[in-house]
Amino acid sequence: MQERRVHDDRLLDALDALKGQTFAGTVWRVVREGRAVLDGSRGAGRWNPSDLSVLYAAKQADGATAEIYFHLSRGQSVFPSKIRHSLFELKITTERTLILANMADLVALGVEQSKYPSILYPRTQEIAAAAAFMGFDGIISPSARFDCENIVLFLDSFNLKNIETVSETAIDWGDWRAKNRQQ
Repeated sequence: MQERRVHDDRLLDALDALKGQTFAGTVWRVVREGRAVLDGSRGAGRWNPSDLSVLYAAKQADGATAEIYFHLSRGQSVFPSKIRHSLFELKITTERTLILANMADLVALGVEQSKYPSILYPRTQEIAAAAAFMGFDGIISPSARFDCENIVLFLDSFNLKNIETVSETAIDWGDWRAKNRQQ
């Protein structure tokens, strides 16, 4: 029997006041070779407790790439050179997305700015779980790794037919790292 999640009433009220907005546009997603572009994230992350399946993307190609680069580099003395990834350009349309596009929006919901870059951050997971419970199909939030916005789609309530793959490009990690060291 699955444990039922209890949501903070104050958080539910705050999210309800934000309503939801549609989003139609281009996003970018990095996927490891052998995985489908629409496979959700496994395990837990910044915006998904372990019982919430999500699809992470970014509004800029380098934003999506920076996030995966961060995860690949963590705890490694040498960057793993044999892992292959592709960058996908996707056109998406959402119906009711929670827009938390800047840190002030997150701080108002109890997120500590200094903890936001953490990978497993309970408060952002609580916000995402409550938003999914309330019927939002995703969240737009600031990236913790690049100066852009990310989009997190809740796969239990988002219609995957609203995603169109536009392009796929293999990532050359050496080139990407060299380009981004200069910025």
